[in-house]
Amino acid sequence: MSNLVDLVKEIKTVEQPDWAKFVKTGAHVERPPMQDDWWYLRVASLLNKVNKFGPIGTNRLSKHYGGRKNRGHKPDQKTNAGRKIIRVGLQQLEAAGLIKSQTGLKAGKVLTKEGAELLKKVNK
Repeated sequence: MSNLVDLVKEIKTVEQPDWAKFVKTGAHVERPPMQDDWWYLRVASLLNKVNKFGPIGTNRLSKHYGGRKNRGHKPDQKTNAGRKIIRVGLQQLEAAGLIKSQTGLKAGKVLTKEGAELLKKVNK
């Protein structure tokens, strides 16, 4: 996976926004991510998820990245991740030409030929 992260870092359209160092990834976590390159790790993970589960949208992806929310004395509940990080990451991948939107009966994001070639290069 780290090899894919390195390739994602080289893509010019994928860059960490200014606000990304201050936000949590969802309501189920207490602090923002501590890794310096967490944005590139998440975008690489998004590319893998689109490959594995596509066509897929932000709602289903937020369920994948969600977790258990500690509610004090009450039982924990599953909560979804924040969709802004997912949406901006998908927009950056789409601007890079690695994924595209698919409409119709099964709508969502799917890999393009360039995205499939990038993942094939990593999996060798």
